[in-house]
Amino acid sequence: MVAMQAVPQAAAPLLAVNGIEVIYNHVILVLKGVSLTVPEGGVVAVLGANGAGKTTTLKAISRLLKAERGEVTKGSVEYRGERIEAASPSDLVRRGLIQVMEGRHCFGHLTIEENLLTGAYTRRDGQGQVAADLDKVYAYFPRLKERRRAQAGYTSGGEQQMCAIGRALMSNPRMILLDEPSMGLAPQLVEEIFEIVHRLNREAGVSFLVAEQNTNMALRYASFGYILENGRIVMDGPADSLRENSDVKEFYLGLGEGGRQSFRDVKHYRRRKRWLA
Repeated sequence: MVAMQAVPQAAAPLLAVNGIEVIYNHVILVLKGVSLTVPEGGVVAVLGANGAGKTTTLKAISRLLKAERGEVTKGSVEYRGERIEAASPSDLVRRGLIQVMEGRHCFGHLTIEENLLTGAYTRRDGQGQVAADLDKVYAYFPRLKERRRAQAGYTSGGEQQMCAIGRALMSNPRMILLDEPSMGLAPQLVEEIFEIVHRLNREAGVSFLVAEQNTNMALRYASFGYILENGRIVMDGPADSLRENSDVKEFYLGLGEGGRQSFRDVKHYRRRKRWLA
């Protein structure tokens, strides 16, 4: 009798969002069946224009919707194999899932170093380990070490973005939800931020879900991407494939006739071309 070989099973994703719908103020439907996954050690991009639903997707995962009168009304969110729709934001931080908000939201009246130390507020592993991790943050962000005594409100946008990411790192995260890291920054600084994200992923093993309008930059550093439009995922795939996709180029660069089109219009137009050929 020949023994049957066991078929190796694919590793479960670190994060799995399954068909979620989000409603604000009990009436405004913002997300319409969004599904995505992030593997352990992965960098995944959520792409789309302003208002597509990227920030709402991240807040649905991090449980920050309630403060804005939003709620997940359908679907599920699983982190490390467990459903987290009933978890509190502080509980998720303790479990290693933290969001870096759009617009950075540093405490302007505190110094850079005081801002960083607030990220360690939920930790219980002693001041020595916190101090060691602060040194690691300064190793990734040398500019923050130079500016550690400066009030955050008087630092540049790039320094505040670095501070916000560094503050998240001080919580000892397993996964970071990074919302619009390029917003308001010069191209050189944007590349510097994404390079640091790449290093953190490669060297520290931190997984990232990045919501971003800067498609070209995000797809250079992500391994996989999802395109959101009007609260729905309209396309997904490996980052290299999306970067070379002609429909994606037309949607984001606005190269079609009549100006910028929606991704659905582009797809519909191409389907009609094929049917009529």
